Amino acid sequence: PEMQALALLLWTGALLGLGRCQNAGPEAGSLAPESTGAPVEEEDPFFKVPVNKLAAAISNFGYDLYRMRSGESPTANVLLSPLSVATALSALSLGAEQRTESIIHRALYYDLISNPDIHGTYKDLLASVTAPQKNLKSASRIIFEKKLRIKASFIPPLEKSYGTRPRILTGNSRIDLQEINNWVQAQMKGKVSRSTREMPSEISIFLLGVAYFKGQWVTKFDSRKTSLEDFHLDEERTVKVPMMSDPKAVLRYGLDSDLNCKIAQLPLTGSTSIIFFLPQRVTQNLTLIEESLTSEFIHDIDRELKTVQAVLAIPKLKLSYEGELTKSVQELKQ
Repeated sequence: PEMQALALLLWTGALLGLGRCQNAGPEAGSLAPESTGAPVEEEDPFFKVPVNKLAAAISNFGYDLYRMRSGESPTANVLLSPLSVATALSALSLGAEQRTESIIHRALYYDLISNPDIHGTYKDLLASVTAPQKNLKSASRIIFEKKLRIKASFIPPLEKSYGTRPRILTGNSRIDLQEINNWVQAQMKGKVSRSTREMPSEISIFLLGVAYFKGQWVTKFDSRKTSLEDFHLDEERTVKVPMMSDPKAVLRYGLDSDLNCKIAQLPLTGSTSIIFFLPQRVTQNLTLIEESLTSEFIHDIDRELKTVQAVLAIPKLKLSYEGELTKSVQELKQ
């Protein structure tokens, strides 16, 4: 079977909330009792739960970061763990001056959240996302240059909400690099061997984020039905890839006529799923799909897709990425 270039998204209930929530109360667009007649859109009750609203904000930060990286390298694969990046930024904001805190909060969409205990809520979010059944390991760390002085009041709330302590560089790049990579190996239980090949030069604050996820299909594919098939990267480039297939796959499926793509959601263990966006035509650019990604859009997809039985063929996935996000993060919400 022919397969086109696709975009995929890992979706977990804890990244957009702790579970599904049915709509209740006035319908969107209904008239408010004391309004002047203008329709008022009700907020989805799902997003009224503090941890859900925070998760949606972090997700939107992730989509912004993804679009930034995709725009920088349009033909390259993009693999990100926005949670670990957002966690490091959110933790840093605890000790930031007002202007820097405001910049970080805008990038993380915190300025749209009315939550006086946002860091306490973040602790709950981390506990849910990294629960053992999720099969996700994520860790973040703030590393300071030796000459910087850290406020003593910064450390207790950092430990309380984010479970980490800041690290001070020794000034010896070889020793610092070894210590950082040892920390990564310990946090990831040996699943990730290092976070960086060399220490960045001339840094004052080094935000380190690392993640490892190993998904398990709820219904496993029969390895005997995996074969090399064509995968279309674009209208000109085709490669052979191992393609897993299931003639009677049960999945959630929909067709988005506005984006001109098929959408398939496959369940993984731990109340997690993976969403595939497949353009209808090989020549179609993924930009329109990428620009549409928001936490609200993904929440709507999760509610609207229908369970079907279908012939399914998808590439066998093993993705890894190592890179510096300094420039991309700096350009967000400036």
